[in-house]
Amino acid sequence: MAADLGELLVPYMPTIRVPKTGDRVFKSECTFSFDSPESEGGLYVCMNTFLGFGREHVERHYRKTGQSVYMHLKRHVKEKATGAAGGAIPRRRNGKVFLDLELNRDFNGEDYEYEDEAKLVIFPDHFEIPLPNIEELPALVTIACDAVLNAPSAYKKQEAESWEEEIQVSRHARSLRQLDNGVRIPPSGWKCQKCEMRENLWLNLTDGTVLCGKWFFDGSGGNGHALEHYRETNHPLAVKLDTITPDGADVYSFEEEEAVLDPNISDHLAHFGIDMLQMLQKRTENGHHTDNNARPRVSEWEVIQESGMKLKAVYGSGYTGVKNLGNSCYLGTVMQVLFSIPDFQRMYVGNLQRIYDYSPLDPSQDFATQMAKLGHGLLSGQFSKPPMKSELIEQVMKEEYKHQQKGVSPRMLKALVGRGHPEFSSNRQQDAHEFLLHIINLVERNSAGSENPSDVFRFLVEERVQCCQSRRVRYAERVDYCIQLPTPIEAATNREELLAYEAKRKDAEENMKAPPEPVRARIPFTACLQAFTEPENVPDFWSSALQAKSAGVKTSRFASFPEYLIVQVKKFTFGVDWVPKKLDLAIDVPDFLDLNRLRATGLQAGEEELPDLMPPIVLPEDTRDNSMGSVDSPEIDEVAVMQLAEMGFPLEACRKAVYYTGNMGPEMAFNWIIAHMEEPDFAEPLALPSMMDPGPSTSDSPMGAATPLANSPPEESIAILTSMGFPRTHSIQALKATNNNLERALDWIFTHPEEEESDVLSDMADTEPNDNAFSNANSHSDSTLSPDRETSGPRVKDGPGRYELFAFISHMGASTMSGHYVCHIKKEGRWLIYNDHKVCLSERPPKDLGYIYFYHRLSSS
Repeated sequence: MAADLGELLVPYMPTIRVPKTGDRVFKSECTFSFDSPESEGGLYVCMNTFLGFGREHVERHYRKTGQSVYMHLKRHVKEKATGAAGGAIPRRRNGKVFLDLELNRDFNGEDYEYEDEAKLVIFPDHFEIPLPNIEELPALVTIACDAVLNAPSAYKKQEAESWEEEIQVSRHARSLRQLDNGVRIPPSGWKCQKCEMRENLWLNLTDGTVLCGKWFFDGSGGNGHALEHYRETNHPLAVKLDTITPDGADVYSFEEEEAVLDPNISDHLAHFGIDMLQMLQKRTENGHHTDNNARPRVSEWEVIQESGMKLKAVYGSGYTGVKNLGNSCYLGTVMQVLFSIPDFQRMYVGNLQRIYDYSPLDPSQDFATQMAKLGHGLLSGQFSKPPMKSELIEQVMKEEYKHQQKGVSPRMLKALVGRGHPEFSSNRQQDAHEFLLHIINLVERNSAGSENPSDVFRFLVEERVQCCQSRRVRYAERVDYCIQLPTPIEAATNREELLAYEAKRKDAEENMKAPPEPVRARIPFTACLQAFTEPENVPDFWSSALQAKSAGVKTSRFASFPEYLIVQVKKFTFGVDWVPKKLDLAIDVPDFLDLNRLRATGLQAGEEELPDLMPPIVLPEDTRDNSMGSVDSPEIDEVAVMQLAEMGFPLEACRKAVYYTGNMGPEMAFNWIIAHMEEPDFAEPLALPSMMDPGPSTSDSPMGAATPLANSPPEESIAILTSMGFPRTHSIQALKATNNNLERALDWIFTHPEEEESDVLSDMADTEPNDNAFSNANSHSDSTLSPDRETSGPRVKDGPGRYELFAFISHMGASTMSGHYVCHIKKEGRWLIYNDHKVCLSERPPKDLGYIYFYHRLSSS
């Protein structure tokens, strides 16, 4: 028999490889579907590429590559026999077969046991060879099989702890003496008792003093008062205050000069009024944590997740959950919403077979394939099936009805879309809005020359900029995918309540008392929309009419309305530690939205356009000198000048500020001063260019003269691109298409090869998502994009500006770096909540607490 197997495998020996260091072995999931070794058909691993395939996809790979030898992996899950000891380690026969395959968490290890099976399968005849079979197989095949079976799964999380030095128990932990001095530590508002620092604080476990840690070379840390206190008292152990969780805390031993373990940390903290058991309230039923430095938002978590309500689970097509891989809920919620949109369904699920048939040899690295895989998993209903009637009866009798759908795991897609990205490649929590724009960008890049589902989000913004001094205007258009609504706290309907809370909070912080119950600001949606449409100052505005810096204001309007409108509420700001923090507010977001009044109107009668001139690249010193006296003395409000000068600003700077803000008052001039006070010529006398029409620039123009906007992009930018080896004409085209943005121009070059330039591709010239706010984008583009152009400009699906809300994503927690996301989607006239793998009918959708809202256009009828 051994000779027969050897002869059988001889023709295939050149195609059988032994996994090398760096090879990824996909033995836990199919690259085309969510089939796994636990699926009915098991999983087939190619013995050449080590890609995994489910039963219905392995034939495709065989036909495309001719690869004939696969390892078939199958895990049999069996419920333990009645009377089995609870809590026993799941029994596995053939223990080495799936040594590094993670257990399916959908099955409780105490109630189930596993039997693993592996065999070689030779296509096309499906000849099977059971494993292990060391005696009968050639040595190379045996080594290859053993290496595949023992290789870690491609996406198995590496245990970083194994590389860390093991922390030892402190010798002071069990005999630590604590003083009965009546010290009680509040849950927040801590500060160093010697220097008022509020970060890097350590609680001495002997006497309860709160002092700052040591200073670090980068300027962070503290003043070393905790160490100084140890030298004075010999009290050895301290705990870092912002690390205390129900699982433990960071403890440092000054005497041992290292981080240590304290087995009695719970008792030691309780001595000072810190109850670690009560801190379990910071956990939700899903195991997500709130920010350790912030007061837990219990009510927010409960309201958004609709806790305490008997939510009815739903199953079937479109009702499949997404497993949380650990801080991946931002991805799951975004993908749930995208695949509820028909254009994404049609592109990726409707074209499933074509995408799979034309996928590259490694489908795990193909964006369209992985999008189609996830879309099919969410919409097919294969992974969202209701429990069997017999199963329900049995569970009810056992009084342990806990059936939940399995959901699908987006591990392969997450690895692909996060590749090379500093944030999305990590396992940290991320901003769902940033990830949404990242996905739209990837869809754009991978849809050149084909149907692009993200067209439904794209719209044009008309930006009107007016020079406050000359009153002239300029209109430009740019592409955007989302509007960002400001949240004017001053417009809150419960402002008095907020002021009272803030006073109590400051008092509690100063007197080391427990903080008061938080008060949520309630802001009308109309106030947010009003703030969104308000004119805003343009920083560093250069007026082509004055040929100098001046004050400018900008207003933005819709030049086109998208088919699907994304609205982000600006809930996050940066704290003093540069960590994004969330504003606690509620907004009465409407179900129906009419934005037609925000439709752009273009140049109006009586408006005079700013000249098409760009700022001079170089402005020599003698240019200012020669311009002195060339014009009549301008009219300046001397009263405003003196008011500013009395504040201590240089007189000439005050004159320039008043002039460049069009004599609009000291407040506007003060803002100009703040924005320009770092400039080298800030305090120099006001110098104005000639107000005569300079006419079109020629080759004889002086070096510092303004140049027409239609000219070539800056030579410096062109030189940078050509130095990289790109043709000059292609570099100029890329810069023009991206408003002279070097980073975007480089991306444009890669996505628009020179030999493939066409009208269709040029339509995509400026399609990178703009994550600036619609109403405060600092884009002073002078390029004009119009949907009416036939051969250039972005594709937009313009229509009426009337919308209906159909989905929203909500965030729980104090920062984008922590917390949890869920989404609510309206399907078939009813709202549903998608909370990781759980999908239920929503009883009370918290529309006022959302973060990102999605509207679809209403028909004009």
